Amino acid sequence: MKKVYLISLVLISNLMWSQHILPERERATIIDNILEDRFNNLLPNLMDNVGIDMWILITREYNEDPVVRTMLPATWLNARRRTILVFFRNKQNNTMEKLAVARYNFGKNIVSAWNKDTQPDQWQRLIEIINERNPKQIGLNVSEDFNIADGLAKTDYDAFMEYLPKNFHSKVTSAEKLAVAWIETRTSQEMVIYNQLVSITHQIISEAFSEAVITLGITTTTDVEWWMRDKVLDLGLETWFHPTVDVQRSNDDLGNHLYAFSNRPDDMVIMPGDLLHCDFGITYLRLNTDCQQLAYVLKPEETQAPEFLIKALAEGNKLQDFLTDNFKNGKSGNAILADALKQAKAAGLRPSIYTHPLGFYGHSAGPTIGMWDAQNGVPGAGDYPLLSNTVYAIELNTTVTIPEWKRDIRIMLEEAGFFGEDGFRYVNGRQTKLLTVPRIKPHTGN
Repeated sequence: MKKVYLISLVLISNLMWSQHILPERERATIIDNILEDRFNNLLPNLMDNVGIDMWILITREYNEDPVVRTMLPATWLNARRRTILVFFRNKQNNTMEKLAVARYNFGKNIVSAWNKDTQPDQWQRLIEIINERNPKQIGLNVSEDFNIADGLAKTDYDAFMEYLPKNFHSKVTSAEKLAVAWIETRTSQEMVIYNQLVSITHQIISEAFSEAVITLGITTTTDVEWWMRDKVLDLGLETWFHPTVDVQRSNDDLGNHLYAFSNRPDDMVIMPGDLLHCDFGITYLRLNTDCQQLAYVLKPEETQAPEFLIKALAEGNKLQDFLTDNFKNGKSGNAILADALKQAKAAGLRPSIYTHPLGFYGHSAGPTIGMWDAQNGVPGAGDYPLLSNTVYAIELNTTVTIPEWKRDIRIMLEEAGFFGEDGFRYVNGRQTKLLTVPRIKPHTGN
Protein backbone atom coordinates (compact mmCIF):
# COMPACT_ATOMS: atom_id res chain seq x y z
CA MET A 1 0.00 0.00 0.00
CA LYS A 2 2.85 2.37 0.81
CA LYS A 3 4.41 1.76 -2.64
CA VAL A 4 1.16 2.74 -4.35
CA TYR A 5 0.90 5.86 -2.19
CA LEU A 6 4.44 6.98 -3.00
CA ILE A 7 4.01 6.45 -6.71
CA SER A 8 0.71 8.32 -6.65
CA LEU A 9 2.55 11.35 -5.31
CA VAL A 10 4.60 11.40 -8.48
CA LEU A 11 1.48 11.24 -10.65
CA ILE A 12 -0.16 14.28 -9.12
CA SER A 13 0.19 17.38 -11.27
CA ASN A 14 -0.12 20.48 -9.14
CA LEU A 15 0.96 24.06 -9.50
CA MET A 16 2.73 23.95 -6.14
CA TRP A 17 6.38 23.05 -6.56
CA SER A 18 6.44 21.30 -3.19
CA GLN A 19 3.94 18.73 -4.48
CA HIS A 20 5.96 18.11 -7.63
CA ILE A 21 9.23 17.29 -5.89
CA LEU A 22 9.46 14.33 -3.54
CA PRO A 23 11.70 14.30 -0.46
CA GLU A 24 14.88 12.21 -0.72
CA ARG A 25 13.60 9.27 1.32
CA GLU A 26 10.55 8.83 -0.89
CA ARG A 27 12.66 9.23 -4.01
CA ALA A 28 14.89 6.41 -2.76
CA THR A 29 11.89 4.11 -2.34
CA ILE A 30 10.70 4.81 -5.87
CA ILE A 31 14.17 4.36 -7.36
CA ASP A 32 14.59 0.97 -5.68
CA ASN A 33 11.10 -0.11 -6.74
CA ILE A 34 11.86 0.85 -10.34
CA LEU A 35 15.13 -1.09 -10.20
CA GLU A 36 13.36 -4.16 -8.84
CA ASP A 37 10.87 -4.02 -11.71
CA ARG A 38 13.63 -3.55 -14.28
CA PHE A 39 15.76 -6.44 -12.92
CA ASN A 40 12.84 -8.86 -12.61
CA ASN A 41 10.64 -7.99 -15.58
CA LEU A 42 12.77 -6.13 -18.13
CA LEU A 43 16.27 -7.61 -17.95
CA PRO A 44 15.33 -11.26 -18.65
CA ASN A 45 13.64 -10.24 -21.91
CA LEU A 46 16.57 -8.04 -22.92
CA MET A 47 19.03 -10.90 -22.34
CA ASP A 48 16.86 -13.29 -24.34
CA ASN A 49 16.59 -10.78 -27.20
CA VAL A 50 20.37 -10.41 -27.61
CA GLY A 51 21.27 -14.05 -26.86
CA ILE A 52 23.50 -13.42 -23.86
CA ASP A 53 22.79 -15.72 -20.92
CA MET A 54 25.50 -14.37 -18.58
CA TRP A 55 26.22 -10.66 -18.23
CA ILE A 56 29.22 -9.76 -16.08
CA LEU A 57 29.81 -6.14 -15.00
CA ILE A 58 33.08 -5.33 -13.23
CA THR A 59 33.66 -1.92 -11.72
CA ARG A 60 35.54 -0.15 -8.95
CA GLU A 61 34.69 2.54 -6.47
CA TYR A 62 34.80 6.05 -8.02
CA ASN A 63 35.48 4.57 -11.45
CA GLU A 64 32.04 3.13 -12.04
CA ASP A 65 30.93 1.54 -15.28
CA PRO A 66 28.16 3.88 -16.61
CA VAL A 67 25.74 0.94 -16.70
CA VAL A 68 26.50 0.00 -13.10
CA ARG A 69 25.79 3.59 -12.06
CA THR A 70 22.20 3.12 -13.26
CA MET A 71 21.90 -0.05 -11.17
CA LEU A 72 23.18 1.32 -7.86
CA PRO A 73 20.75 1.05 -4.94
CA ALA A 74 19.28 4.41 -4.00
CA THR A 75 21.42 4.65 -0.87
CA TRP A 76 24.62 3.85 -2.75
CA LEU A 77 26.21 6.89 -4.34
CA ASN A 78 29.13 4.81 -5.63
CA ALA A 79 30.22 1.22 -5.98
CA ARG A 80 32.26 -0.28 -3.13
CA ARG A 81 35.81 -1.54 -3.57
CA ARG A 82 35.75 -3.79 -6.63
CA THR A 83 32.15 -4.74 -7.35
CA ILE A 84 31.34 -7.58 -9.74
CA LEU A 85 27.74 -8.18 -10.81
CA VAL A 86 26.64 -11.40 -12.50
CA PHE A 87 23.28 -11.80 -14.21
CA PHE A 88 22.53 -15.34 -15.33
CA ARG A 89 19.46 -16.09 -17.43
CA ASN A 90 18.28 -19.67 -17.85
CA LYS A 91 15.59 -19.27 -20.48
CA GLN A 92 14.66 -22.97 -20.47
CA ASN A 93 13.88 -22.91 -16.75
CA ASN A 94 12.69 -19.28 -16.90
CA THR A 95 15.00 -18.28 -14.05
CA MET A 96 17.05 -15.15 -13.51
CA GLU A 97 19.93 -15.05 -11.03
CA LYS A 98 21.27 -11.70 -9.83
CA LEU A 99 24.53 -12.11 -7.94
CA ALA A 100 27.13 -9.73 -6.51
CA VAL A 101 30.66 -11.01 -6.19
CA ALA A 102 31.22 -8.49 -3.45
CA ARG A 103 31.45 -8.29 0.30
CA TYR A 104 27.95 -6.85 0.56
CA ASN A 105 24.50 -7.37 -0.86
CA PHE A 106 24.04 -4.92 -3.74
CA GLY A 107 20.95 -3.37 -2.18
CA LYS A 108 17.84 -5.47 -1.87
CA ASN A 109 17.82 -6.67 -5.47
CA ILE A 110 21.22 -8.39 -5.86
CA VAL A 111 22.55 -10.74 -3.18
CA SER A 112 26.19 -11.23 -2.25
CA ALA A 113 27.64 -14.47 -3.60
CA TRP A 114 31.09 -14.18 -2.07
CA ASN A 115 32.23 -15.22 1.38
CA LYS A 116 35.82 -14.10 1.72
CA ASP A 117 36.37 -16.44 4.68
CA THR A 118 35.77 -19.51 2.54
CA GLN A 119 37.20 -18.14 -0.73
CA PRO A 120 39.70 -15.30 -0.17
CA ASP A 121 40.17 -14.64 -3.91
CA GLN A 122 37.35 -12.55 -5.40
CA TRP A 123 38.32 -13.41 -8.98
CA GLN A 124 38.41 -17.12 -8.20
CA ARG A 125 34.91 -16.90 -6.71
CA LEU A 126 33.71 -15.36 -9.97
CA ILE A 127 35.23 -18.25 -11.90
CA GLU A 128 33.47 -20.73 -9.60
CA ILE A 129 30.14 -19.07 -10.42
CA ILE A 130 30.88 -19.28 -14.14
CA ASN A 131 31.91 -22.94 -13.96
CA GLU A 132 28.81 -23.86 -11.97
CA ARG A 133 26.46 -22.33 -14.56
CA ASN A 134 28.41 -23.04 -17.77
CA PRO A 135 26.99 -20.12 -19.80
CA LYS A 136 26.76 -20.17 -23.59
CA GLN A 137 27.65 -16.49 -24.00
CA ILE A 138 29.44 -14.22 -21.52
CA GLY A 139 28.78 -10.56 -22.17
CA LEU A 140 31.26 -7.86 -21.12
CA ASN A 141 30.78 -4.11 -21.43
CA VAL A 142 33.13 -3.26 -24.27
CA SER A 143 31.99 -1.15 -27.22
CA GLU A 144 33.57 0.95 -29.94
CA ASP A 145 30.46 2.97 -30.84
CA PHE A 146 28.74 3.59 -27.48
CA ASN A 147 30.80 5.09 -24.66
CA ILE A 148 28.12 4.19 -22.10
CA ALA A 149 28.44 0.51 -23.09
CA ASP A 150 32.26 0.61 -22.88
CA GLY A 151 32.64 0.73 -19.11
CA LEU A 152 34.96 -2.21 -18.47
CA ALA A 153 38.41 -0.92 -17.51
CA LYS A 154 41.38 -2.60 -19.20
CA THR A 155 42.89 -3.56 -15.85
CA ASP A 156 39.75 -5.50 -14.92
CA TYR A 157 39.43 -7.00 -18.40
CA ASP A 158 43.01 -8.27 -18.30
CA ALA A 159 42.56 -9.77 -14.84
CA PHE A 160 39.27 -11.42 -15.83
CA MET A 161 40.71 -13.00 -18.96
CA GLU A 162 43.77 -14.22 -17.04
CA TYR A 163 41.58 -16.00 -14.48
CA LEU A 164 38.99 -17.25 -16.97
CA PRO A 165 39.59 -20.88 -18.04
CA LYS A 166 40.62 -21.19 -21.70
CA ASN A 167 37.54 -23.20 -22.59
CA PHE A 168 35.39 -20.13 -21.86
CA HIS A 169 37.43 -17.61 -23.85
CA SER A 170 35.53 -18.25 -27.08
CA LYS A 171 32.26 -17.55 -25.25
CA VAL A 172 33.25 -14.01 -24.27
CA THR A 173 31.50 -11.38 -26.38
CA SER A 174 30.66 -7.71 -26.34
CA ALA A 175 27.52 -6.91 -24.33
CA GLU A 176 27.05 -3.70 -26.35
CA LYS A 177 23.49 -4.48 -27.49
CA LEU A 178 22.47 -5.59 -24.01
CA ALA A 179 24.03 -2.56 -22.32
CA VAL A 180 22.42 -0.17 -24.80
CA ALA A 181 19.06 -1.91 -24.43
CA TRP A 182 19.25 -1.62 -20.62
CA ILE A 183 20.12 2.07 -20.85
CA GLU A 184 17.62 3.07 -23.53
CA THR A 185 14.51 1.03 -22.64
CA ARG A 186 11.91 2.80 -20.51
CA THR A 187 9.32 0.96 -18.45
CA SER A 188 5.70 2.04 -18.11
CA GLN A 189 6.38 3.16 -14.54
CA GLU A 190 9.29 5.32 -15.66
CA MET A 191 7.20 6.93 -18.41
CA VAL A 192 4.55 8.07 -15.92
CA ILE A 193 7.34 9.73 -13.95
CA TYR A 194 8.94 11.17 -17.08
CA ASN A 195 5.87 13.27 -17.75
CA GLN A 196 6.40 15.01 -14.42
CA LEU A 197 10.10 15.65 -15.13
CA VAL A 198 9.33 17.38 -18.40
CA SER A 199 6.48 19.33 -16.80
CA ILE A 200 8.86 20.65 -14.13
CA THR A 201 11.39 21.54 -16.83
CA HIS A 202 8.78 23.48 -18.79
CA GLN A 203 7.66 25.34 -15.68
CA ILE A 204 11.20 26.43 -14.81
CA ILE A 205 11.71 27.73 -18.36
CA SER A 206 8.37 29.52 -18.25
CA GLU A 207 9.31 31.27 -15.01
CA ALA A 208 12.82 32.09 -16.26
CA PHE A 209 11.36 33.72 -19.37
CA SER A 210 9.00 36.01 -17.46
CA GLU A 211 8.94 39.36 -15.71
CA ALA A 212 9.37 37.46 -12.44
CA VAL A 213 13.02 36.97 -13.40
CA ILE A 214 13.74 39.43 -16.22
CA THR A 215 13.85 43.19 -15.75
CA LEU A 216 14.22 44.66 -19.23
CA GLY A 217 17.32 46.75 -19.76
CA ILE A 218 18.96 45.34 -16.63
CA THR A 219 18.81 41.53 -16.54
CA THR A 220 21.39 39.73 -18.65
CA THR A 221 21.35 36.34 -20.32
CA THR A 222 23.97 35.19 -17.81
CA ASP A 223 21.72 36.33 -14.94
CA VAL A 224 18.95 34.10 -16.27
CA GLU A 225 21.28 31.13 -16.64
CA TRP A 226 22.37 31.35 -13.01
CA TRP A 227 18.79 31.92 -11.88
CA MET A 228 17.92 28.59 -13.52
CA ARG A 229 20.79 26.88 -11.73
CA ASP A 230 19.68 28.34 -8.39
CA LYS A 231 16.05 27.38 -9.05
CA VAL A 232 17.06 23.77 -9.66
CA LEU A 233 18.98 23.71 -6.37
CA ASP A 234 16.13 25.39 -4.49
CA LEU A 235 13.80 22.63 -5.68
CA GLY A 236 16.20 19.94 -4.48
CA LEU A 237 17.01 18.83 -8.02
CA GLU A 238 20.14 18.61 -10.14
CA THR A 239 21.04 19.61 -13.67
CA TRP A 240 23.30 17.55 -15.90
CA PHE A 241 24.66 20.56 -17.80
CA HIS A 242 24.92 24.29 -17.30
CA PRO A 243 21.94 26.02 -18.95
CA THR A 244 22.48 28.49 -21.76
CA VAL A 245 20.45 31.55 -22.72
CA ASP A 246 21.11 33.51 -25.90
CA VAL A 247 19.58 36.35 -27.90
CA GLN A 248 18.78 36.94 -31.56
CA ARG A 249 17.85 40.50 -32.50
CA SER A 250 17.35 42.63 -35.56
CA ASN A 251 20.78 44.28 -35.68
CA ASP A 252 22.95 41.16 -35.23
CA ASP A 253 24.37 38.78 -37.80
CA LEU A 254 23.50 35.10 -37.56
CA GLY A 255 26.33 33.26 -35.88
CA ASN A 256 27.32 29.69 -36.66
CA HIS A 257 25.77 26.77 -34.83
CA LEU A 258 28.25 27.06 -31.98
CA TYR A 259 26.98 30.57 -31.20
CA ALA A 260 24.21 29.35 -28.89
CA PHE A 261 26.50 26.93 -27.06
CA SER A 262 30.04 28.28 -26.79
CA ASN A 263 30.62 31.43 -28.82
CA ARG A 264 27.79 33.61 -27.58
CA PRO A 265 28.66 36.82 -25.71
CA ASP A 266 28.24 36.69 -21.96
CA ASP A 267 26.03 39.11 -20.05
CA MET A 268 23.94 40.33 -22.97
CA VAL A 269 21.36 42.75 -21.55
CA ILE A 270 17.85 41.62 -22.48
CA MET A 271 15.94 44.31 -24.38
CA PRO A 272 12.49 44.76 -25.97
CA GLY A 273 12.32 43.10 -29.38
CA ASP A 274 14.74 40.28 -28.49
CA LEU A 275 14.13 36.66 -29.41
CA LEU A 276 15.34 34.61 -26.43
CA HIS A 277 16.43 30.99 -26.58
CA CYS A 278 17.42 28.60 -23.81
CA ASP A 279 18.88 25.12 -23.53
CA PHE A 280 18.04 23.54 -20.17
CA GLY A 281 17.59 20.16 -18.51
CA ILE A 282 17.16 18.60 -15.08
CA THR A 283 17.93 15.30 -13.35
CA TYR A 284 15.30 13.76 -11.10
CA LEU A 285 14.64 10.16 -10.04
CA ARG A 286 17.70 9.20 -12.14
CA LEU A 287 16.12 10.40 -15.38
CA ASN A 288 17.10 13.46 -17.40
CA THR A 289 15.37 16.09 -19.50
CA ASP A 290 16.74 18.29 -22.28
CA CYS A 291 14.67 21.18 -23.57
CA GLN A 292 15.11 24.25 -25.80
CA GLN A 293 12.39 26.88 -26.02
CA LEU A 294 11.95 30.41 -27.32
CA ALA A 295 10.50 33.64 -25.94
CA TYR A 296 9.88 37.07 -27.44
CA VAL A 297 10.43 40.27 -25.45
CA LEU A 298 7.49 42.57 -26.13
CA LYS A 299 8.04 46.16 -27.17
CA PRO A 300 5.80 48.91 -25.74
CA GLU A 301 2.25 48.63 -27.14
CA GLU A 302 2.85 45.07 -28.39
CA THR A 303 0.48 42.38 -27.15
CA GLN A 304 1.97 39.47 -29.08
CA ALA A 305 5.09 38.49 -30.95
CA PRO A 306 5.42 39.75 -34.52
CA GLU A 307 3.73 37.60 -37.12
CA PHE A 308 7.06 36.85 -38.83
CA LEU A 309 8.38 35.22 -35.63
CA ILE A 310 5.15 33.29 -35.12
CA LYS A 311 5.51 31.91 -38.66
CA ALA A 312 9.19 31.14 -38.05
CA LEU A 313 8.31 29.01 -35.02
CA ALA A 314 5.76 27.17 -37.17
CA GLU A 315 8.63 26.31 -39.55
CA GLY A 316 10.44 24.73 -36.62
CA ASN A 317 7.35 22.71 -35.75
CA LYS A 318 7.17 21.51 -39.38
CA LEU A 319 10.72 20.24 -39.16
CA GLN A 320 9.85 18.40 -35.94
CA ASP A 321 6.99 16.70 -37.78
CA PHE A 322 9.19 15.67 -40.71
CA LEU A 323 11.58 14.08 -38.24
CA THR A 324 9.13 12.26 -35.97
CA ASP A 325 6.97 11.06 -38.90
CA ASN A 326 10.02 8.99 -39.86
CA PHE A 327 10.20 7.21 -36.52
CA LYS A 328 9.65 3.58 -37.54
CA ASN A 329 10.57 0.50 -35.53
CA GLY A 330 13.87 -0.96 -36.73
CA LYS A 331 14.77 2.06 -38.89
CA SER A 332 18.33 3.27 -38.28
CA GLY A 333 19.15 6.71 -36.96
CA ASN A 334 21.01 7.50 -40.19
CA ALA A 335 18.03 6.48 -42.34
CA ILE A 336 15.65 8.56 -40.23
CA LEU A 337 18.00 11.53 -40.56
CA ALA A 338 18.41 11.22 -44.33
CA ASP A 339 14.69 10.86 -45.04
CA ALA A 340 13.67 13.70 -42.71
CA LEU A 341 16.24 16.11 -44.15
CA LYS A 342 15.25 15.22 -47.72
CA GLN A 343 11.56 15.83 -47.02
CA ALA A 344 12.19 19.05 -45.12
CA LYS A 345 14.39 20.49 -47.86
CA ALA A 346 11.81 19.54 -50.47
CA ALA A 347 9.31 21.60 -48.47
CA GLY A 348 11.60 24.63 -48.61
CA LEU A 349 13.10 24.41 -45.13
CA ARG A 350 16.77 24.88 -44.27
CA PRO A 351 17.08 22.17 -41.63
CA SER A 352 19.67 20.77 -39.27
CA ILE A 353 18.84 17.72 -37.13
CA TYR A 354 20.89 16.46 -34.17
CA THR A 355 18.55 14.31 -32.10
CA HIS A 356 19.86 11.99 -29.40
CA PRO A 357 18.61 9.32 -26.96
CA LEU A 358 17.56 10.57 -23.54
CA GLY A 359 17.06 8.76 -20.25
CA PHE A 360 19.49 7.67 -17.54
CA TYR A 361 21.93 10.04 -19.23
CA GLY A 362 21.29 13.31 -21.03
CA HIS A 363 23.26 12.20 -24.07
CA SER A 364 22.29 8.59 -23.72
CA ALA A 365 22.79 5.33 -25.63
CA GLY A 366 20.74 4.33 -28.65
CA PRO A 367 20.39 5.51 -32.25
CA THR A 368 22.04 8.87 -32.90
CA ILE A 369 19.96 10.84 -35.40
CA GLY A 370 22.47 13.33 -36.76
CA MET A 371 24.93 15.69 -35.12
CA TRP A 372 25.11 19.40 -35.85
CA ASP A 373 28.43 18.81 -37.62
CA ALA A 374 27.48 15.41 -39.12
CA GLN A 375 24.38 15.96 -41.24
CA ASN A 376 25.28 13.09 -43.56
CA GLY A 377 24.96 10.56 -40.75
CA VAL A 378 27.01 9.15 -37.89
CA PRO A 379 28.80 5.83 -38.52
CA GLY A 380 28.21 3.27 -35.79
CA ALA A 381 25.82 4.96 -33.39
CA GLY A 382 23.74 6.28 -36.29
CA ASP A 383 23.44 2.78 -37.75
CA TYR A 384 21.75 1.54 -34.58
CA PRO A 385 17.99 0.84 -35.04
CA LEU A 386 15.11 2.70 -33.42
CA LEU A 387 13.33 0.40 -30.97
CA SER A 388 10.12 0.70 -28.97
CA ASN A 389 9.87 2.12 -25.46
CA THR A 390 12.67 4.63 -25.89
CA VAL A 391 12.95 8.38 -25.29
CA TYR A 392 14.69 11.02 -27.40
CA ALA A 393 15.56 14.68 -27.22
CA ILE A 394 13.98 15.89 -30.46
CA GLU A 395 16.72 18.46 -31.09
CA LEU A 396 16.98 20.43 -34.31
CA ASN A 397 16.86 23.84 -35.94
CA THR A 398 15.77 25.50 -39.14
CA THR A 399 17.16 28.73 -40.55
CA VAL A 400 14.52 31.31 -41.50
CA THR A 401 14.99 34.55 -43.42
CA ILE A 402 13.38 37.53 -41.68
CA PRO A 403 13.05 40.45 -44.17
CA GLU A 404 11.88 42.75 -41.38
CA TRP A 405 15.21 42.24 -39.62
CA LYS A 406 17.21 41.98 -42.87
CA ARG A 407 18.84 38.80 -41.62
CA ASP A 408 18.42 35.09 -41.02
CA ILE A 409 17.47 33.66 -37.65
CA ARG A 410 17.72 30.14 -36.35
CA ILE A 411 14.68 28.48 -34.74
CA MET A 412 16.25 26.05 -32.28
CA LEU A 413 13.91 23.60 -30.55
CA GLU A 414 14.28 20.57 -28.32
CA GLU A 415 11.63 18.46 -26.58
CA ALA A 416 11.49 15.00 -25.00
CA GLY A 417 9.66 12.48 -27.17
CA PHE A 418 8.66 8.85 -26.57
CA PHE A 419 8.59 6.11 -29.20
CA GLY A 420 6.37 3.22 -28.16
CA GLU A 421 4.25 0.42 -29.58
CA ASP A 422 1.69 2.98 -30.78
CA GLY A 423 4.25 5.24 -32.43
CA PHE A 424 5.68 8.60 -31.42
CA ARG A 425 4.37 11.14 -28.93
CA TYR A 426 5.86 14.07 -27.05
CA VAL A 427 6.31 13.22 -23.40
CA ASN A 428 4.70 16.44 -22.18
CA GLY A 429 3.82 18.34 -25.33
CA ARG A 430 5.98 20.73 -27.34
CA GLN A 431 6.26 24.47 -27.81
CA THR A 432 3.93 25.72 -30.53
CA LYS A 433 3.57 29.31 -29.27
CA LEU A 434 6.26 31.76 -28.30
CA LEU A 435 6.50 32.69 -24.64
CA THR A 436 6.35 36.44 -24.10
CA VAL A 437 8.19 38.69 -21.67
CA PRO A 438 6.24 40.12 -19.96
CA ARG A 439 3.17 37.90 -20.03
CA ILE A 440 0.11 39.33 -21.72
CA LYS A 441 -2.38 40.91 -19.31
CA PRO A 442 -5.68 41.09 -21.25
CA HIS A 443 -7.50 43.08 -18.57
CA THR A 444 -5.04 45.99 -18.82
CA GLY A 445 -3.51 45.58 -22.25
CA ASN A 446 0.23 45.35 -22.23
